[in-house]
Amino acid sequence: MSDPSYSLSDFDYELPEALIAQEPAERREQSRLMVVSRTTGDIIHESFARIGRYLSAGDCIVVNDTKVIPARLTGRKESLSTGGAKIELFLLKERSRGVWEALIRPAKRVAAGGRILFAGGELAARVEEVLPDGARLVTFDKPVERYLDAIGQVPLPPYIRRSLNDPRSAHDRERYQTVYAKRPGAVAAPTAGLHFSESLIGELGRAGVGHVAVTLHVGYGTFKPVEARDIRDHRIHTEAYDVSPQAAAAINAARASGGRLCAVGTTAARVLETVADSAGAVCARSGETGIFIYPPYRFKAVDMLLTNFHLPRSSLLMMVSAFAGHGLIRRAYREAVEQQYRFFSYGDAMLIV
Repeated sequence: MSDPSYSLSDFDYELPEALIAQEPAERREQSRLMVVSRTTGDIIHESFARIGRYLSAGDCIVVNDTKVIPARLTGRKESLSTGGAKIELFLLKERSRGVWEALIRPAKRVAAGGRILFAGGELAARVEEVLPDGARLVTFDKPVERYLDAIGQVPLPPYIRRSLNDPRSAHDRERYQTVYAKRPGAVAAPTAGLHFSESLIGELGRAGVGHVAVTLHVGYGTFKPVEARDIRDHRIHTEAYDVSPQAAAAINAARASGGRLCAVGTTAARVLETVADSAGAVCARSGETGIFIYPPYRFKAVDMLLTNFHLPRSSLLMMVSAFAGHGLIRRAYREAVEQQYRFFSYGDAMLIV
């Protein structure tokens, strides 16, 4: 039997379906904020607009500036007859120029060698092979990026249930994106950052709180549940990241002057912990990270963590448990359910100090 601290069942909890947020708050900073203290165990209920009360001059918030691409494409299978079968293609990750890993639905309709046509035939994708995890490797005949804004749809998480014709879908292109998103490449949003408005970031800056961007292109694997009974057997998806020399210098300067680093989301935390040395100094670097953080883990660079409420049995829940302590997070989640916080991507936030 595995050590209980590594048991998947320890990271499960009961969540009423009604608490899964289906749309964002009317205004970004209107979300609720649960503040959890690691030193005292206190839990405070706040409005996100008042997050500045828990940050000090000299602190630095580290955000993920990845930009969600409209990764859901609807096309038709190329057919000798008119009107090929309708096919949905979900872009996952660009392997090389014009070559993407993608999900196809219905998968059985398009075998290796088959082609899918988009934009009335202006754009075509050829299925090269079926990958071991069931995804497909596809090659586009033209740069797909040129077409995404016109034919792509925002790839909402599977637990946000509505059709593309739903009137709320028109707002997702703006709201399922942080206000500081700059570098296209994600197929899921770094959702802790969705609560920040430009005015709130400005307010924090005037109070002396720094703001530095790193990049991690969030993949669809972020929604993949952990299935291994012993969580140490789980292998996390890899994602591309980048920390510029300017970002590394600003982060290290903030730490050197006594400021705390507040990672905005588990994605920013994964980047910082990937590039930090044993003393917590951050290196400028880019590459792919598959870092999987679970209890017990000693964080090297992150002093505070801002995050949303995560799915049961997810690697993200394991990370926040590593940061705050498993028992404290279980208690915080029970209280969040009792207080009817809104959960997951469009839900409320938690600040762990």
